[in-house]
Amino acid sequence: MLDQKKVKAHFKKVDPTIYKVMKDLDFSKWWGRDKDYFTALCEDIIGQQLSGKVADSIFAKFTILFPKKLITPERLLKLTDQQIRDKGPSWAKVRSLKDLANRVVTKQLHLVKLDKLSDADALKELVQVKGIGPWTAEMFLIFTLHRENIFSLGDYGLNKAIKKLYGQREIASIIKPWSPYRSFGCLALWQSLV
Repeated sequence: MLDQKKVKAHFKKVDPTIYKVMKDLDFSKWWGRDKDYFTALCEDIIGQQLSGKVADSIFAKFTILFPKKLITPERLLKLTDQQIRDKGPSWAKVRSLKDLANRVVTKQLHLVKLDKLSDADALKELVQVKGIGPWTAEMFLIFTLHRENIFSLGDYGLNKAIKKLYGQREIASIIKPWSPYRSFGCLALWQSLV
């Protein structure tokens, strides 16, 4: 259960700059969404390097390929690459989606076990899928597994927000005191850009 008061009290003590951004935020709007892990990863793959609106549009078209919009690895593997590509994902993303589905079906990747793994081990499992790099895996840990201590060094928005709020200071020194709640610092940084 998310204890927002505890999280905000931590930031108030260790980093007044980011606390000013987060003090009135309701983290539950990001934190309370439970998703099917396979569907969430498909959505994360499709959304790579796209704006939110474009990603949402392509994902909506992609879901039409599935009866009752229930995305399963078995059904995805029955689709042709062209069927998926026709809904908007790039060819590279088509390959990633197929590799993800294949790894789940062949039990090379056990999605239901991810929430039992440490952050590092979950990231290690996810990046074995073609097209899932650290950024995609980190977004999955933050938004789907609700891991509290993730910071994505490769995220453009986070880097932009850090520079805006802190200038040219080293990121590692800024986020070190945020532990064990770095994910909430990320949410506040993204919100600071809105």
